[in-house]
Amino acid sequence: MNQSLTSFAYLVAAVLFILALRGLSHPTTARQGNRFGIIGMVIAIGATYLHGGMTIGWALVIVLGIAIGGSIGLVVAQKIKMTALPQLVAAFHSLVGLAAVFVAASALNAPQSFGIGTPHHIHVESLIEMSLGLAIGAITFTGSLIAFAKLQALLKGTPVTFNGQHQLNAAIGVLIVVLIIAFVASGGSFLLFSAIAALALALGVLLIIPIGGADMPVVVSMLNSYSGWAASGIGFTIGNLALIVTGALVGSSGAILSYIMCKGMNRSIINVIAGGFGNSGDAGPAGVSTEGKAVKIGSADDAAFIMKNASKVIVVPGYGMAVAQAQHALREMGDILKADGVEVKYAIHPVAGRMPGHMNVLLAEASVPYDEVFELEQINNEFATADVVYVIGANDVTNPAAKTNPASPIFGMPILEVDKAKTVLFVKRSMASGYAGVENELFFRDNTMMLFGDAKKMTEEIVMALGH
Repeated sequence: MNQSLTSFAYLVAAVLFILALRGLSHPTTARQGNRFGIIGMVIAIGATYLHGGMTIGWALVIVLGIAIGGSIGLVVAQKIKMTALPQLVAAFHSLVGLAAVFVAASALNAPQSFGIGTPHHIHVESLIEMSLGLAIGAITFTGSLIAFAKLQALLKGTPVTFNGQHQLNAAIGVLIVVLIIAFVASGGSFLLFSAIAALALALGVLLIIPIGGADMPVVVSMLNSYSGWAASGIGFTIGNLALIVTGALVGSSGAILSYIMCKGMNRSIINVIAGGFGNSGDAGPAGVSTEGKAVKIGSADDAAFIMKNASKVIVVPGYGMAVAQAQHALREMGDILKADGVEVKYAIHPVAGRMPGHMNVLLAEASVPYDEVFELEQINNEFATADVVYVIGANDVTNPAAKTNPASPIFGMPILEVDKAKTVLFVKRSMASGYAGVENELFFRDNTMMLFGDAKKMTEEIVMALGH
């Protein structure tokens, strides 16, 4: 395949990637978006493979690599639980970062193969692109591993901080920039390349360990952006148009998503990187007062009776629903209520769950109608007209302290104003605080009834009590 055909194939792949992103922006078109992305990637890989200049031996190695990687991906996709999607995404981001590091090392080792010069005499622009791709890729790799470990509970979700942490991070960042300048001036020193990689790997760890669990949705989208920019930088180094365009699309979309997530939490990227949001708080056991404050406890029968007599019910899902895999029981409950003439809607906070769109994916899996699912801005003014709000595992995003307590770590974060409803049914295992480690004032409101227990079991019991 000549250069013109290769470039055309890359252009077609790029258009398909854009269509994929457009399709993935809404649940109704997400499947088609995935198809566009798959077709685009097949075209991009095929064009690269057929471009020429590859020996039979290396061609077989690449085919073997694709077969092994594809098989692993297929098995993981089939076996992964929906609740584990955030850590799976973080793990995949780490692989993108590691790939960028390996490609940069290959370009440094054999620059003539990429047409960017000879050893120790590599083109200046290629050295800049290579070093930037290396640094961002290394940060993405270790940062994503730490995010994975926190999401998988291999590490505590609370921030890990120490004196002088931010100053150390800043010093390492400045040193990386200095080493990149020296690396470019040297024409491609392996020693400086290794030093940049080592410092960037360390910085990836240091940047993510101070970030608390409540900020994980932002971290996931931020690392997604990093992985894209790393790929794009390496694409410039090796002159691969598909890699440049794909990386830029992923990087820019991840940056936009990070902005949306931060806006949804009333925080800036700097606040997130600074960490400190997600400290564990004290929690009382179920059914007892916390600091003299009593809670109202109900049963599935109580909840069913209240819902039967409601005209409008709004469901607020959170990570607790995901852990319990309660989305199918929730949809069944909604279907029964609708059959009885009750208006049912679902309210989604931008950072509910542990990654962007986590709740939307789970509800879509349970075949909840898309036109019943609303984002915060669309539905917040409807809580005051709701007879019942059924909160199933969503803690921090419903906490009135975000509006009433200036001393609270979550103060200023936009929340779903469920406290305005006539009755709030709150499903939780215990009085434990949410991922932000902040006690939820909603538990103690006069219009709140706590339903203690497993979210799936409680919802199934409510379905039975509804008598259908």
